[in-house]
Amino acid sequence: MIAPNTAAGAEADTDLPAVRKRTVFAWSLWDWGSASFNAVVTTFVFSVYLTSESFGPEQEVSAKLGTALLIAGIVVALFAPVIGRLSDAAGRRKTWLGINTAIVVACTALMVLVAPAEQYLLLGLVLLAVGNVAFEFASVSYNAMLGQISNNRNVGKISGFGWGMGYLGGIVLLAILLVGFIFPEVGWFGVTSEGAWNIRVAMVLAAAWFGIFAVPVFFAVPEIPVAAEYHGAGRGILTAYADLFRSVRNLWRTARQTLFFLIASAVFRDGLAGVFTFGGVIAARSFGFDSTTVIVFAIAANVVAGLATILIGMFEDRIGAKSVMVASLTLMLFCGLLVFLLNPLGSWVFWVFGLLLCIFVGPVQSASRSFLARLIPPGKEGEIFGLYATTGRAVSFLAPAGFTLAVALGGSTIFGILGIVLVLIIGLLLLLPVGRRTMAAAG
Repeated sequence: MIAPNTAAGAEADTDLPAVRKRTVFAWSLWDWGSASFNAVVTTFVFSVYLTSESFGPEQEVSAKLGTALLIAGIVVALFAPVIGRLSDAAGRRKTWLGINTAIVVACTALMVLVAPAEQYLLLGLVLLAVGNVAFEFASVSYNAMLGQISNNRNVGKISGFGWGMGYLGGIVLLAILLVGFIFPEVGWFGVTSEGAWNIRVAMVLAAAWFGIFAVPVFFAVPEIPVAAEYHGAGRGILTAYADLFRSVRNLWRTARQTLFFLIASAVFRDGLAGVFTFGGVIAARSFGFDSTTVIVFAIAANVVAGLATILIGMFEDRIGAKSVMVASLTLMLFCGLLVFLLNPLGSWVFWVFGLLLCIFVGPVQSASRSFLARLIPPGKEGEIFGLYATTGRAVSFLAPAGFTLAVALGGSTIFGILGIVLVLIIGLLLLLPVGRRTMAAAG
């Protein structure tokens, strides 16, 4: 059971002035805009385009794509905590959010240059990998801002609103691009699929979408002050890793619950990622969905996930973030097992229980972010959310490995869902013993 708020947390609530709704809305618009990179670039459009036959044999291209994303993941795992620590110490959280956001927007816009030919594959992979790294670094700064615009009484509601806005924003843009450019033979402005211009123009619009909606947060949320112990970027870089390892040791000595939560959340977050990564494969191979139906299901799944995240977030501060995570993960396991067991009954099984499962994905993600935000004392947000990103990357092989092993042992794609369920079970079991004790109180 989660312990009640500490005295330190109550005092922080008293000292923190009320945040204007327009500040929260401006902050959430970054989530709304940034989802264009997740939904359009990495999930449904550009990554799929890169693996098409225009760029070479499917197996070879897929291997190169996996390698590029692996390298990006290693860079994020190595540098995210240090980047977060240095940007906070230097009082440059908002500055680095802006720099990394601009890199993501630029990489997305430059994808218009990736023509459907093998010689352009390397350019596409580099843009995708660099964009992924910058996006993860930007997310560290963005997540750290949650502590600036919330307190223990409303952090769950605000986190849920932001995460829900991300789901909905990505799907609204995806629907516009599908209707306007990708599905029709002749799209808006006379754009056709010749030379893959429908995909390439979509990347320009995705970049503009992110760039425009990212702007308000830079005017609404103030920059943080420089830390008293900051001694300049040069010395900071040289000592950042030593300080980071000292922080991890300190977590083990004085705030072990925070460290346990970072590990548990890394595992179940990888299971959540597996739901979206392999959901389309299971739908197509085990339930007979064609490519159009998969996209329609993906849109529906993201809409229900977004709305559920906002709705459940409104109650999270009353019932507790851990309660939301435990209940949601449990219901996801139940729905996943029903999808597996009722598979012979037809496609309606995936529509009903697959969508029910997706309802609980967003609330787990949002509650995980707000739970961690409650644990972090002021000035440590960037570093700890950097560790949050690093631990997530460190176990990112679990869901793919579980899916692949389950399919190999079962002999059919539908068994892959058992591999994802297993990862979620492990994450849930690791989460159950975690209590709520702030690092500030522990120190």
